Amino acid sequence: MTRSARRTGRTTRSLQVAGVGAAALLALSACSSSDDASSDSSSTPKSSASSSPKLTGTVTVFAAASLKESFTSLGKEFEQAHPGTKVTFNFGGSDTLAASITGGAPADVFAAASPKTMAIVTDKKDAATTPATFVRNQLEIATLPGNPDKVSSLKDLTTSDLKVVLCDKTVPCGAAAQKALDASHLKLTPVSYEQDVKSALTKVELKEADAAVVYKTDVKAAGDKVEGVEFPESADAINDYPIALLKDAPNAEAAKAFIALVQSPEGQKVLTAAGFLKPTA
Repeated sequence: MTRSARRTGRTTRSLQVAGVGAAALLALSACSSSDDASSDSSSTPKSSASSSPKLTGTVTVFAAASLKESFTSLGKEFEQAHPGTKVTFNFGGSDTLAASITGGAPADVFAAASPKTMAIVTDKKDAATTPATFVRNQLEIATLPGNPDKVSSLKDLTTSDLKVVLCDKTVPCGAAAQKALDASHLKLTPVSYEQDVKSALTKVELKEADAAVVYKTDVKAAGDKVEGVEFPESADAINDYPIALLKDAPNAEAAKAFIALVQSPEGQKVLTAAGFLKPTA
């Protein structure tokens, strides 16, 4: 064999070895890339699945006037827990709010002061969830500070020289007051019927009335502007407060989260501190 031929053979074998080595490196690289890709693809979905969607936007809550202080506090808590959200409230008489909802007013949540007023909404199929009772409320007599007229019972309100204010009979606080009066076989002619419990209480705060039949929570919220007088008949006229997500809620996911806060131990703590009673089991 000539020197030239031997050189050619060695070159050929070197190229073959180099080719095998390169193929091996490519194979190892492919396996490594595949493993990394597999690892990435398996970890990414888990991370995405475990993270809950971020809540944003406005939650519109229609709520009974007696919930004003406690719901306003809960609204602030909700906004702090979910940056980018805002809770707006429409407080008023439950019957008026229910009529607005069935009339097409855009809202996410309805919290009523009685099952009867909630039924106005559910009967029209305007609730997306079954209403759930989240608190109860009991009546109390609100008098002027110091109780100058010495009111000590529901019967005392029937004296002709007292100016007494009641909620309208279509409003839950008015219906409950009438129930208590009927149970006691008492007749009372008020100087005015008010459209919500806050309006009735304000009459006493402004000294335009001597007394009003309102909720314990409203007496507590008024502080030293009025004095509360309990009466036993109120135990027979306790109102359940139901809450529900509304049909076609503009911000349903955030609305569900707000309802969950209301029903949570944290929410119940705020409500009971305001004087509400816990729902019966």
